[in-house]
Amino acid sequence: MSDILRPVYAGETDLNLPADAAPALPEMPHRLYHGVFKRALDILLCLVALPPVLLVVGLLALMIRRDGGPAFYLQPRLGRGGTVFHMIKLRSMATDADAQLAGLLSRSAAARAEWEERQKLTDDPRITAVGRLIRKTSLDELPQLFNVLKGDMSLVGPRPMLPAQKDLYPGQEYFQMRPGITGFWQISVRNDSSFRERAHWDGAYFRRVSLVTDLWVMLRTVRVVMTGTGC
Repeated sequence: MSDILRPVYAGETDLNLPADAAPALPEMPHRLYHGVFKRALDILLCLVALPPVLLVVGLLALMIRRDGGPAFYLQPRLGRGGTVFHMIKLRSMATDADAQLAGLLSRSAAARAEWEERQKLTDDPRITAVGRLIRKTSLDELPQLFNVLKGDMSLVGPRPMLPAQKDLYPGQEYFQMRPGITGFWQISVRNDSSFRERAHWDGAYFRRVSLVTDLWVMLRTVRVVMTGTGC
């Protein structure tokens, strides 16, 4: 492995991070890239990807609509500076997902404990058959390219956080960046991490923001999608 990709995660060994978790870059953001060129790269890559993405999203939307529900949904998320924006996703859950979640958490103490710690469920009964496919391949995230074009999100950044999760989040770096379609958390442990550990991933990325880091994350994202390790 080249020096630039050699993992360095000093002070974070308590998280049991994978050996190839991140490139060894200076632990400080590249200010010019972070402030100017990162946004330009987002716009350029989104415009290049838009034609094939529109085709794929259109086909998936038709599959999702077969249960009579909408193909897309908007969900409030926290953006840079704590502002709230509406993230666009392909619907992967049943139309009565909120009611199902409330019922499950009231019936199952184990499910409630898992949800409180991770804000996710390992075996989530709300996810549809099509939803499992698009989640495994991360295709449900494709409409977020429109959020990137609007400036709500970046291609690479921290996992978008729900407003209700703000009080659970122990870090500050998240609020200094645009949340990303992909990022350190999304290409690493994902469902195997707690919500608290996400703050460590966000801090690690913030200290390493650069063109090299973002390109490295995008390449790793391709592998995640191809191997179907999404969630």
